[in-house]
Amino acid sequence: MAAGRRAPDVGELVRRAREGDARSVARLISLVEDASPLLREAMAALVPYGGQATVVGLTGAPGVGKSTTTSALVGAYRGLGKRVGVLAVDPSSPFSGGALLGDRVRMQEHALDPDVYIRSMASRGHLGGLSWSTPQALRVLDAARCDVVLVETVGVGQSEVEVAGLADTTVVLLAPGMGDAIQAAKAGILEVGDVYVVNKADRDGADSTVRELRHMLTLGERRAPGDWRPPILKTVAARGEGVDEVVEALEKHHGWLEETGELHRRRLRRAADEVESIAVTALRSRMGDLRTGHGLDDLAAEVVDGRTDPYAAADRLVAGLTNG
Repeated sequence: MAAGRRAPDVGELVRRAREGDARSVARLISLVEDASPLLREAMAALVPYGGQATVVGLTGAPGVGKSTTTSALVGAYRGLGKRVGVLAVDPSSPFSGGALLGDRVRMQEHALDPDVYIRSMASRGHLGGLSWSTPQALRVLDAARCDVVLVETVGVGQSEVEVAGLADTTVVLLAPGMGDAIQAAKAGILEVGDVYVVNKADRDGADSTVRELRHMLTLGERRAPGDWRPPILKTVAARGEGVDEVVEALEKHHGWLEETGELHRRRLRRAADEVESIAVTALRSRMGDLRTGHGLDDLAAEVVDGRTDPYAAADRLVAGLTNG
């Protein structure tokens, strides 16, 4: 904390965020991104207000229109009177570590709406297309009374399946003429999608893309009776065409999740992944302390000198971390 700057009152920030104050929401998310010493206090204060927002993840290769689709979905949800949060995870600047695309120019039409909160987050080299801090930022938007939170990922191809572990519903976007169906199959995206959207459907080849995608989904189908069968929809998001049908499909999927108990199971997995990530980050930090104190280097030297094997060295390292 810089000299002369007062530490924020976390309780007051949470109270004001609950009342819809955008600046307080921004400050809470900044605590997350900066791994602030106040982060633990903030997460504890948010606990009573979680679990209300529907989380929708949008993924797909670069150029399919994720930002345009996200903006169109924001408009559709606002038309239903819902409060919407957007986490747009962008590639990181190699210089500042900040998000390169800022608050997404395509979404500026919603910038003055007090019931829409848009935040760009830097992936900071995280390979899954999501920032490591995205789950905690989701908790902030959930507590801030967002009915729906849209998580748009970096277009990083095969790694984008990670969004499925974070969202209640995952939307996979494709576009004709980009070889997306093949790319989706390579990336394993066909295994994680709950709703498939062929955007830019006014282009030649849209119907062919739908057929190819449907064929691929049929080939890999291992669904029991009563399981969700992902629909394939066509949109022209830039003109708002087909977006209402996407929202309808998302609502149907959420209803199915609630009826079958799958929503609870997915959120359990999400919480387990979040707890594991926090624990692993803490252990890595302590490993860094060991390296600074020559503990890890000493073990490495023993391996190189043939005095021990790497498994025995790792056991001693883990013992030092857990007993220290």
